[in-house]
Amino acid sequence: MTAGDTLGRLDDDDFPAYTMGRAADMLGTTQSFLRAIGEARLITPLRSAGGHRRYSRYQLRIAARARELVDQGMPVEAACRIVILEDQLEEAQRINAEYRRSSGSVNPSAAA
Repeated sequence: MTAGDTLGRLDDDDFPAYTMGRAADMLGTTQSFLRAIGEARLITPLRSAGGHRRYSRYQLRIAARARELVDQGMPVEAACRIVILEDQLEEAQRINAEYRRSSGSVNPSAAA
């Protein structure tokens, strides 16, 4: 990947642009927190050629939500599970809305 390719991908939410240290600084947390949510399988950072963890903006948003819950007193594992369920619910709602648009029905109960 050339420098030009890398700069073009910085707008990509899934591009692993942030090191562990930078990600922790941006979130106002510790590197051990990032490792903990990785162990809980909330996020799986990509690895650089040298084996260092790299995080995307999408992963940082997920990590920030988990941190909010932990800051409210929730255990890390529970916070990770909640974030996973929230993400799955959002995806299911997106798919349902897309299905309704494609089928031409705004209100599924109206067809009953």
